This record gives sequence, C-alpha cells and structure tokens, in this order.
Amino acid sequence: MPKPIGEITRGTTGHNRLRRADRWIVAAHGRALRSAVRPLVVDLGYGASHTTTLEMFLRLRAVCPSVEVVGVEIDPARVAAAKPYERPGLSFTLGGFELPVARPPLLIRAFNVLRQYGEAQAWGYWAMLSERLAPGGMIVEGTCSEVGHRAAWVGLDRSGPRTLTLSARFDSFERPSDLADRLPKTLIHRNVPGEPVHAFLRDFDRAWAVNAPLSSYGSRQRWIAAAQTLAGTWPLAEHPPLGGRSRWRLGEITLPWSAVAPR
Repeated sequence: MPKPIGEITRGTTGHNRLRRADRWIVAAHGRALRSAVRPLVVDLGYGASHTTTLEMFLRLRAVCPSVEVVGVEIDPARVAAAKPYERPGLSFTLGGFELPVARPPLLIRAFNVLRQYGEAQAWGYWAMLSERLAPGGMIVEGTCSEVGHRAAWVGLDRSGPRTLTLSARFDSFERPSDLADRLPKTLIHRNVPGEPVHAFLRDFDRAWAVNAPLSSYGSRQRWIAAAQTLAGTWPLAEHPPLGGRSRWRLGEITLPWSAVAPR
C-alpha cells in the first residue's frame, strides 16, 4: 500500500468540538445528501479519537438515513483504536489527502488538518481534494478552538473556494476579530492591512462596537444587529440556508469567498 499523503496531526479532539461545523453542513448540504444515491462523506484527519466522526455520522444520519461516513486517518494506531466503533454506514481507514475510499465522496470534512502546512501547500491540498470529489460535491475545511467554541471554515467545490464562515459561542470572544486565529491557512497570514479579510474583520469589530447598546438584551441580539450593519457594506449571505437571522442567531456569519480572497 502506498504511503499516505500528509503528516500526522496532534490529534486533539473531544465531544462536540465540531458541532458548529456539522450544524452548518446539515443546513447547507442536507438537501444535496438526501437527493444523492448512496452519498459518501469523508471525515479527513479525525484525530486521536473516533468521537467527532461518530457525532458527524449520527447528525447526518438524522437528516439522510442513507449516508455513509468514512473516517480517514494517517496514523495507524488511531485507525486501530477507532475500528471497534464501526457500524453499518460508518467505517475508519488508513490514509491521507489521497483519500483511499471506494468511490468519490459527495462531501469532505477536513478540520484542523492544514494548520501545520504552509499556505502554498494548503492551496495544493485543496486542489487535490477537489479533484477527488463526486460531481456537485463539496469540501468543508477549517479550524476550531480546543473546545470548538470559535471556528472558521471554507466551503469549496471543484471550481475552488466558494464561501467563508465564522462561527462562535457568544461568551468565547470580546470582539469578532478574536476569531482571526481560527482563519484557514490560506487566510490567516493575510490578516494584515491591505487585504480584504483584514478589512472585513475591522468592519465587523466596528459593527460590534456600534451595536454595543444592545448588549443589555444579550450578545445574540448584538451579533444579529452587527450582521445587519455589516450587510450594508459586505455581501453577507442574508437568506437561508447560509444566512439570515436564523443563522446569525447561532453566532454564525457566511460570506462569499470572493469578498475576502487574498490579493
């Protein structure tokens, strides 16, 4: 068997660490999964525990009973530890970015796996994964904090990145730009003056500050108001399933990749 492509990650994981991303996946791609024949989902680099892959499987099965999920890990010991938790529709296999699965996946979740690479490598792995997608497939690639309270992810298809989403628990930050340390590898070093993502976070902080009086009604109302303020100058998704009040109230904001793409 060829050597898997990639490097072993730290493997940090935990219960509900990726709940925010899974919730978004269900909202954004649940319909596509339900309409597919034998939809396959890959959880790439699930880490030292099977936990987040199992949680993803259960969440997706709740909206698409026919979905199959494969956890792919580059560390043989982690795969061996996960094998006892397999069940119909859920399996674990050794591999890396080459994705050694039986058929092209409709969706790939890859969280906290690209932070250890350089920006050019991250772009290269995006391209590699995109080539392995089924027609109409998507990649959700991002990073989150140790307990999952702050996260950011990119939605990609075969044509490249399409969306950027920021998501946070309301008691996990002082201002929205605190989420900058969760930006994907292709953006994290672009958070400097002159780059669109820096301008967006700057304006988000301003919108957050302008709506400070709403804090007396709770951080959720302040976040919703800040999103409404931002929507005046930034092309936020303003309608379900990616945007609008129903998503903003969850501490989530999505905008087109083109708005924050590196210059």
